[in-house]
Amino acid sequence: MNRSFKIYVYPHRKDDPFANVLLPVKTEPGGNYASESYFKKALMKSHFITNDPTEADLFFMPFSIASLRHDRRVGVGGIKDFIRDYVQNMILKYPYWNRTGGADHFYVACHSIGRTAMDKAPDVKFNAIQVVSNSALRRNIVETWKNDSEIFVHHRRLKTPYADELLGSKFCLHVKGFEVNTARIGDSLYYGCVPVIIADHYDLPFADVLNWKSFSVVVTTFDIPLLKKILKSKVNSGDYLMLQKNVLKVRKHFQWHSPPLEFDSFYMVMYELWLRRSSIPILLGDS
Repeated sequence: MNRSFKIYVYPHRKDDPFANVLLPVKTEPGGNYASESYFKKALMKSHFITNDPTEADLFFMPFSIASLRHDRRVGVGGIKDFIRDYVQNMILKYPYWNRTGGADHFYVACHSIGRTAMDKAPDVKFNAIQVVSNSALRRNIVETWKNDSEIFVHHRRLKTPYADELLGSKFCLHVKGFEVNTARIGDSLYYGCVPVIIADHYDLPFADVLNWKSFSVVVTTFDIPLLKKILKSKVNSGDYLMLQKNVLKVRKHFQWHSPPLEFDSFYMVMYELWLRRSSIPILLGDS
């Protein structure tokens, strides 16, 4: 992968009025959706970039959902139109999309709005590769365990520091809500807390590489009433210590560095993209 994988980033004019949306941020990324900026900054400085589209394995559409959300000219309500216009102009100006119907194109979206941002660009929504890091089961689990003294769930903001709660917990619940939200999983791993993933048909991050059963507990929504029994069995059987030990081993894969380090989040994402390049169909024209 390191020697051969190449990505072409769609360029834009230097005087493009939306250069702020297309370029990496100049400052150090921060906030809940920093992964988007960390990835873009690392990619643009990496050896994976090529200026020759004929040697590219994948094509990156560099618009930033987080930047569009905060841009007063666009805002939440205008993101769908912006993406639609961007893609239409890209297809008209460059021939690369039509080779695969967009299957060798990808974008990054770390805000929950990314789930609906492609509604007016269906070809992107259904064909392109989505690099996402965001996830109504939550009401169910709150109602079931809200009065329990050992399982702490709530539906308001914490009164104590978030990090303190994670550090003081053996297990950290991750419940799929509006969409997939891997930020919570990354937080639990960072603080050494064994993630408990409660969701049906949930595509876990880096599942092609990591054995999630070795460092997390995955249960279905039907298991919510049995949650305490399931977790206590892990502790009593000694499985918890092994799970936590593996948490400390794998958390390096969910961390961002500038510049990137081997096996960190950037290289994990690049490896996942590299794996997908081999399954992209090439559309042939009529003979």
